[in-house]
Amino acid sequence: MHPIDMPNPVSAVALTTRQLTLAYDRSVIITDLSLAIPAGKVTVLVGPNGCGKSTLLKGLGRLLKPKHGVVYLDGTSIFKLPTKAVAKQMGLLPQGPSAPEGLTVRELVAQGRYPHQGWLQQWSEEDEQQVESAIAITALQDLSERPVDSLSGGQRQRAWIAMTLAQNTQILLLDEPTTFLDLAHQIEVLDLLYDLNQQERRTIVIVLHELNHACRYADHLVAMKAGQVFAQGTPRAVMTEALVKEVFDLDCRIIDDPVAGTPLCIPIGRKVAIGTAT
Repeated sequence: MHPIDMPNPVSAVALTTRQLTLAYDRSVIITDLSLAIPAGKVTVLVGPNGCGKSTLLKGLGRLLKPKHGVVYLDGTSIFKLPTKAVAKQMGLLPQGPSAPEGLTVRELVAQGRYPHQGWLQQWSEEDEQQVESAIAITALQDLSERPVDSLSGGQRQRAWIAMTLAQNTQILLLDEPTTFLDLAHQIEVLDLLYDLNQQERRTIVIVLHELNHACRYADHLVAMKAGQVFAQGTPRAVMTEALVKEVFDLDCRIIDDPVAGTPLCIPIGRKVAIGTAT
């Protein structure tokens, strides 16, 4: 099975990479990758551990400078734009963020308003509204005065998501935002991102491990393997049994999700295979 590049029906793009190569010191992770992120859509990146999903997100978010190639934001090289200009347009939630000891949830969320501050523009009523809205959306009202480092893993994750929302950007990049969350809160977060996309047409790029969540929430699904885009397109076009075997080295069956109608991946483990054989 060879890499495939499925046609993208959306002409406008929020983010584009051209022949992008990303590395940590001499360890090259992404090589000559060209990708267009559809504007106003939810794009989900999937792939096995080490395939380059998080590295690509760092490149898109300007956290990792390319060894070669360019990341374009609205047609301009992202590294030619002022830092605050980028931060006003794009919010990024990386894996495993850390906060200074003793910082409260409200103080952390308020940091999302930093790009909107300046010598002539100090804290405003709009800043306060954005912070309160982000805290309410993520159901953190009762925890807002608690130190972030005193929270559970799931609560901390929601606090960081609230900070990203308070930034109020048109583009959101989130690296495994459902990590540490129980199933109910995973769905709450994904529903929240879906609502932001549907109601405000925000462009959202998410790294997810759970393939069925990816298929349910993605407009545009990007499957990565060994630092390259292996396939991209709608979940229906991308999520096939052949692709799961090729990309994840996993036998599975793909059926229709009885609730959402999207592809549903049923893994075939050794127990299932033995049980079928007998």
